[in-house]
Amino acid sequence: MASFEPCRTKMEAEGIAPSAISAFESTFKSLVSGNTGMIPESTISPSPDLIKTDDLTIAPDTSLLATTVICKLNGGLGTGMGLDKAKSLLKVKGEDTFLDLTAKQILKMREDTGCKVKFMLMNSFSTSDDTLSFFKENYPTLAAEEGFEMLQNKVPKLDATTYAPATSSSNSENEWCPPGHGDLYAALVASGCLDSLLASGCKYMFVSNSDNLGAVMDMKILTHFAQTDAPFMMECCERTENDKKGGHLAVRNDDKQLILRESAMCADEDEKEFQDITKHRFFNTNNLWVRLDKLKEIIDKFGGFVPLPMIMNKKTVDPKDDSSQKVVQLETAMGAAIECFQGATAVVVPRTRFAPVKKCNDLMLLRSDAYIINSEFRPELNPACNGVAPVMGLDSKKYKLVGKLEEATEGGIPSLVNCERLTVKGLVRMSKKTKFVGAVNIVNNSDEAKYVPEGEVTGDLDLTDAIGLGPLKCSIVSTTPIEGQKPGTSGLRKKTKEFMSKNYLENFVQSAFDAVKASGTKLNEGTLLIGGDGRYYNPEAIQIISKMAVANGVKRIWIGENGLLSTPAVSAIIREKGPIWQKAFGAFILTASHNPGGPEEDFGIKYNCENGGPAPDGLTDAMFENTKTIQSYKICSDFPTIDIDTPGLTSVAGADGSTEVNVEVISSVDNHVALLKTIFDFPAIKTLLDREDFSMIYDSMHGVNGPYAKKVFCGELGQPESSMMNAVPKDDFNGGHADPNLTYAKELVAAMGLNKKGEKIDVGGNKVPSFGAAADGDGDRNMILGSQFFVTPSDSLAIIAAYADSIPFFSTQGGLKGVARSMPTSGAVDLVAKDLNFDLFETPTGWKYFGNLMDSRAIYQGTDYTPFLCGEESFGTGSDHVREKDGIWAVLAWASILASVNTPGTPLVTVEEVVKKHWAKYGRNYYCRWDFEGMDKVKATAMMDKMRADVGANTGKVVGKYTIATADDFSYVDPVDGSVAKKQGIRFLMEDGSRIIFRLSGTAGSGATVRMYIEQYEPKIIDQTVSDALDDLVKIALNLCDIMGFLGTETPTVIT
Repeated sequence: MASFEPCRTKMEAEGIAPSAISAFESTFKSLVSGNTGMIPESTISPSPDLIKTDDLTIAPDTSLLATTVICKLNGGLGTGMGLDKAKSLLKVKGEDTFLDLTAKQILKMREDTGCKVKFMLMNSFSTSDDTLSFFKENYPTLAAEEGFEMLQNKVPKLDATTYAPATSSSNSENEWCPPGHGDLYAALVASGCLDSLLASGCKYMFVSNSDNLGAVMDMKILTHFAQTDAPFMMECCERTENDKKGGHLAVRNDDKQLILRESAMCADEDEKEFQDITKHRFFNTNNLWVRLDKLKEIIDKFGGFVPLPMIMNKKTVDPKDDSSQKVVQLETAMGAAIECFQGATAVVVPRTRFAPVKKCNDLMLLRSDAYIINSEFRPELNPACNGVAPVMGLDSKKYKLVGKLEEATEGGIPSLVNCERLTVKGLVRMSKKTKFVGAVNIVNNSDEAKYVPEGEVTGDLDLTDAIGLGPLKCSIVSTTPIEGQKPGTSGLRKKTKEFMSKNYLENFVQSAFDAVKASGTKLNEGTLLIGGDGRYYNPEAIQIISKMAVANGVKRIWIGENGLLSTPAVSAIIREKGPIWQKAFGAFILTASHNPGGPEEDFGIKYNCENGGPAPDGLTDAMFENTKTIQSYKICSDFPTIDIDTPGLTSVAGADGSTEVNVEVISSVDNHVALLKTIFDFPAIKTLLDREDFSMIYDSMHGVNGPYAKKVFCGELGQPESSMMNAVPKDDFNGGHADPNLTYAKELVAAMGLNKKGEKIDVGGNKVPSFGAAADGDGDRNMILGSQFFVTPSDSLAIIAAYADSIPFFSTQGGLKGVARSMPTSGAVDLVAKDLNFDLFETPTGWKYFGNLMDSRAIYQGTDYTPFLCGEESFGTGSDHVREKDGIWAVLAWASILASVNTPGTPLVTVEEVVKKHWAKYGRNYYCRWDFEGMDKVKATAMMDKMRADVGANTGKVVGKYTIATADDFSYVDPVDGSVAKKQGIRFLMEDGSRIIFRLSGTAGSGATVRMYIEQYEPKIIDQTVSDALDDLVKIALNLCDIMGFLGTETPTVIT
């Protein structure tokens, strides 16, 4: 006999509660004993007649609400309908989800009765995060109530042959499954909720499924339950032909106890009698009433659990891979507990209390005008239906999944209020302009979804030969998953040739569309924005994405002129460009940022959301999961190629006249520049730039920034085009590496009188400009230089914070409120924040963390930290005007600072003087970053893992003249949404405040980049060279990481 011990060990290691382990052990022993869980027909008798609640004449006793708790079971994902998140988050009526209507039911009942009846959810490990986020955002008062959530347990899937715990190499989460809603009782014990409820005076619990909106608190039923003094009561409905395959109520012959027999408990030879609705007349609605004190007695009697009958389901360990390990999943049903309560009873309730959504038939009917939402927020049949709901018969093969139904009803749900029966065979497209009347039978035997005519439709309708969409026809192209399509903090980056390989781009884009749709975004509303940094393959990728966007339901597309859009401009367009009904819901940005471009170099793609910021972890994780299971992608192959070099509108109509798609090529620069003009004092900046003793040079490194720099500095501020260096975008960045640092911006650095270490060089008689700046490939990074002087990104951030009032965006809003830096960035800005009383945050690397802080109030109803300034040591700086770092913004910020400290007619105050004055006040954070690029990823990871393992041993260690106060692996709890980011960098924090940090970056197209950060703070000694100041710490850092031992080098590719 198989042993339970491997299961016990696995569950204990996972932290599963003892009560849940005991309950699963009981079920497991039933399995290995040979118990099939079957209930033979010969062992039962039909249920006797039951009381009908409609016949009850008792007066409702509202005082019972004070001792009652309402529990909704919310553990289901709705995988049978193609969902991969909490099914209860599905929109069922207008914009309302199951949870919206449930919350409104509870709040309305509390208002009507004057009693704050207790409400709780039983979530599963799969639904908890989504559900809690939903309630915190939409119903925060409910989410904040004590005991609001109880978490369902999880149990191991079992190998179908050995009954040992199953294993999954692809995803360890696949090794677990929920134990069915019978886990309610074990979860009540494990969570402490049962004892807490009893201690608070709760006596009665009403339990129902979250997808059954008809299961509301009924005072008459509660009063009846209380008056009968029954320990357990099940709500049943009378079975019809539609219910014959579901479980039924029966009486066990041995002890005359009421029991529940599910279909999985019925042997084949008993199936005829099982489905005999004249014999077995009642089925369980899963609306249950439980006496909590009696439940406690049963649980204590059996040692911490309720012994429920076993239900065995045969599955595969990976539900999306039929070839994976065969497993059995053991479940129990909460209604089966009826046999455990002596004196348990049941009542017959009207069908209005049983309205679950199990199939797309149910969902379409509920979404239609055949149902209305009454004043208690309960769905009820429209009176115009005369008491009879339409019989729905959607093609079960075509419309099994919610996504397919939503494609078919993209134009709205047709009227069903006058429909008796609707049968659909084949693919169709419907709209709210159609009214189905009487019995309607629609057939389409073609492979293209055909449009159901508008107006009144009745009788038989064959759409097989109807006109289709023509150029808007969607083709489904078969594909297979491609490994490694995991987007990082800046999207997906690979070699260009890999992106150009068969289906590579298409797979990722389809996976992204599917994830965006699953998140609740309606692709047919609003606009999709597309553009990039102009690198090789951008034009072709834009055409592919456009054709796929149309196939996925997008009706309006904006494309940047010449296919160009800087990353900050994308954010600005999403946030600023109107009208509101055309507002962009998101964007694809085709960029690999500062990585080289060209057919042999790098390409990249990232998705930005409706707030203008990068997709959050939850969305990028969903994209990645989709890439691992994708089987096909959608594309409108006949959609015309768009001339992206010419601004203007292209309208493409479907051949059947049912729909139209509009593609507009828009100015790449206008929206962003218009926004910048509201942020800065352009006349003041122009006064500075026009001084005879001032000159500047701005290197766009042949990236996308060139047109923006020319528009701002030449077009708006009147500077000569000669001040714009490398301002023509090229698809290979002219063979260069468009990374604005001392190593790669060689031409600019030399012109500013410096070498790649930032040291002054002999310039002979050449005049060095007063001010220099550089941008990267996609325009979001910046480098600031003075005449023979380099400003580190960390110092730049601190100085902008100190001079924030020189920028109207900050000063006219009452001044800067909050600042943030990435963890590796030096603490220079911390000193300013402390001095000027700004809120200060240290975050992981990644602009999305800054975006959360910026949106704290607007999206999360939290603290307002705006106006807000943020920056990273990797040459990224910005504010809350957009949700990306913004290179040209930083250049204008410095121009504003210089304008504010320079008075006409007085000697020029230089960049160097501004920085040294800052150091004199705040001290100097000596800082450098060493990048080791193109490293072996396996070996680099091993190096990081070794340091991670040694953090405990290194804490307190003396290294040279330093003592390591703390060695750790940086983790971050987001103060806005509570999310946790782990493994964000190995830190060695010295007792004197010095820091050594190591991070592994995956944003390069190939290989890995090891980044080593060194920082030492000096309050008084501010005139050392960086190399001299940090020499000892660099040697210590190289020894701590043993990079020579792991990677065979101590020579960096780049020093910043």
